[in-house]
This record gives sequence, structure tokens and C-alpha cells, in this order.
Amino acid sequence: MGAGTFERFETKYLLNKEQKEAVYEAMKPYMRDDKFGNSTIRNIYFDRPDFRLIRDSLEKPVYKEKLRLRSYKQVADGDKVFIELKKKLKKIVYKRRIEASEADAMNYLCKRKELKEQSQISKEIDYFLDFYGDIKPKVFLSYDRCAYYDKYDSDFRMTFDSNILWREQDLSLTAGIYGKPLLDDSEALLEIKSAGAVPLWLTKVLSENRVYKVSFSKYGMAFNNIISENRRLFNRKLLVGNEEEVRERMVYGYV
Repeated sequence: MGAGTFERFETKYLLNKEQKEAVYEAMKPYMRDDKFGNSTIRNIYFDRPDFRLIRDSLEKPVYKEKLRLRSYKQVADGDKVFIELKKKLKKIVYKRRIEASEADAMNYLCKRKELKEQSQISKEIDYFLDFYGDIKPKVFLSYDRCAYYDKYDSDFRMTFDSNILWREQDLSLTAGIYGKPLLDDSEALLEIKSAGAVPLWLTKVLSENRVYKVSFSKYGMAFNNIISENRRLFNRKLLVGNEEEVRERMVYGYV
């Protein structure tokens, strides 16, 4: 079972088609394809029934954390996936992840069946699960990613995410790609991940093309869409006749 620890700054930028093309052209002399290259990333985000984790995160606290299961392709029997615990303290992102089969990972996260191999990272995830209690799969998020790293500094990475889709059902990495979009077809989310300063060439191209930092959480935006959709359903009385579901949504505060 593989393990990994990451510590870095992350900044995000929302690009239109022309801005994306300008950044791509400027980066050619400096960046090369990441080992995952072009891939469609699949994530299952775990949370409490009341979405406590993402609600807390959207309040922009000094410290926040999230748990997800990730793969870089549609998973078949026996394929490995990544269990990721992502923490953010002030502006620094810390990511812990371990590798396990999809079946073992889901049994561990959903049924608390012990993983075959233990590590310091698995103990951190154990603590997370014990602390928050009723953690369940809540949202499936997928996106097409082009990933690159600096030719001379492997700690500096750039990723471009497009076709970002979310859904609340069929929460499995073995399932196909479908869902509701978070961005327009012409938009892309640029994430810059580094241990230090951003290169001057990148600062220049972002400035020249009026590309500015944004606060953008894919899971957070999906959650806001869930709230909006639930409110519309509630207001249109489409939930009438299912009093238990209406009451649950009202208690959790997302109608």
C-alpha cells in the first residue's frame, strides 16, 4: 500500500478560453507533463449527514480538513485508489494519502473494516473518522485534468481542470462519468501548487491577461448547488408527501 505526504501553497485562477491559451503558450519552455498527464479524476467526498465538514470549510476558518477517495480512471475489480485526508492551516495545504484497493477503501471508510496495512497516515485517518463519527459518501466529483510540473523544480506544479461535474447519487469510482457542471464549457480552473514563490514568467502572463486569484472549492460549489436545488424543490412543493425527507432537510439546514 503506497503512502504519500504533501505540503504546499495552493492558489486558484478561473480562466476563460483566451486566458488559458495565453498561459499554455507562456509555460511551454518551463513545464512538462506530470506522470498522470491528461486524466479524468474521480473523487468521492465524505462528510456527515448535515454536511458539517464543507459547511465549516466555507466559513473560511484558520484550520479545515476534508476526506475523499480518488482515482485517475474508472476503477475495475482490484484496482488501487487513493484515500486522501486534506488539511489546510492558514494558507498551507497538507495532504496525506494512502493507497488501497477500491473494495478495501470503501469497506474501511463506510464500514470501518480495518485496512490490511497500517501506517502513520492511516492512524491520522482513523482519528478523523473517530472524531467526526457518522461519515458517509456524499458527493461524486469528476473533472478532466491536464497536469504539469516545472522542468527545474518538481515541487512547482500547474493543473488545468475542465468539465467539472458533480452528483449526489451513484457514489462509486467504478461508475461512469456524468453529472451537473460547475463551469461553462469554455472555462478552466488553474491551480498552482508550490513550496515557495511563483516564477516571474507566470506572474507576468497572469498580470498581462488580467487573471486574478479566486476562492474556488469544487466540493463547496457542489454543496451550494445542492442547497439551491433543495430550496427550489421545497418551494415548488415537490417534496410534499414525504414528510420525513422534508423534516430531515429542514433539520440539517439545507432547504
